[in-house]
Amino acid sequence: MTHATARAPSRSDFSRLSTLITQAGLLDRRPRYYVVRLSTVGGLLVAGLAAFFALGDSWLQVPLAAYFAIVFAQVALVLHDLAHRQIFRLRRPSEIFGRLAGNLGIGLGYGWWMNKHTRHHANPNHEDLDPDVSPDLLVWSQDQARSSRGLARFIGRRQAFLLYPLLLLEGLNLHVGGMRALRQPWMKHRVLEGTLLLAHFTLYLAALAWTLSPGKALVFFAVHQGLFGVYMGCVFAPGHKGMPTLTGEARLDFLRRQVLTTRNVRGGWFVDIAMGGLNYQIEHHLFPNMPTPNLRLAQPIVRAYCRRLGLPYHETNFVASHAEALRHLHRAGAPIRTEDNS
Repeated sequence: MTHATARAPSRSDFSRLSTLITQAGLLDRRPRYYVVRLSTVGGLLVAGLAAFFALGDSWLQVPLAAYFAIVFAQVALVLHDLAHRQIFRLRRPSEIFGRLAGNLGIGLGYGWWMNKHTRHHANPNHEDLDPDVSPDLLVWSQDQARSSRGLARFIGRRQAFLLYPLLLLEGLNLHVGGMRALRQPWMKHRVLEGTLLLAHFTLYLAALAWTLSPGKALVFFAVHQGLFGVYMGCVFAPGHKGMPTLTGEARLDFLRRQVLTTRNVRGGWFVDIAMGGLNYQIEHHLFPNMPTPNLRLAQPIVRAYCRRLGLPYHETNFVASHAEALRHLHRAGAPIRTEDNS
């Protein structure tokens, strides 16, 4: 995909849009929505735990593992809203509930997630500044492909075909990322975060060992963590993967930097719930502290405003969004295939 470009921006473009959104009341808190959402997700988690211990050492635990993958992903989406202060206006309650939901609840480090996600929001799809498109196992541009080495180069040749198998490991990668971040100098409250993560992993593994035979425990673990990773990847990848990337000192204002690198996914109420509102990724990136239910209401305002500016506003369905991402990954890996075949 070519790098993002646009006409010379006006300093007031985003401020005008922000005024429209504020006047519409779309930055106001939605406490009743979040009471219902948090109660529902919490209830689903408690119901799953009750079913787990009631079933005991049974192969019926396998579909329950898939159920837990969905519930863990929904907890992660609540954690995302907490991190953006969509639920609580103040930092302290957001951090308290964020660490309880993330570190203790699903084993995902709140501090690590905050650091990584904040950098992503500041410079989405910037090859040098966005950690989500830094070359690791996958390469996101042909420049990254040309300079790739080792495992990234090996995977990069066929990365479009390997994406979903690799997502089976994403759940474990999220856990490991939170643990590794405890050693970083920027990590705050590392003792608290580490203690809560350790408590989660201890209780999780103890529950498997106490309730299931070793074989069933391994299958439960594999199904749960594998599908959790796939779910998380399928929620977050459509927002940016396959959209234009930025490099160097890209001279784009905030509005264009967010809109040109971001994709919305349409699909009705089911997609809204499944993706936790992140299918309205453009609106979320423009107004990250906007409560989730207001993103849908903000969309026609943002879309019409972009049309008035002549700014591309990209929206497609769920399947097409993944197809675009896969085509981009295949193109990005082309230099590796060419060099290896020469």
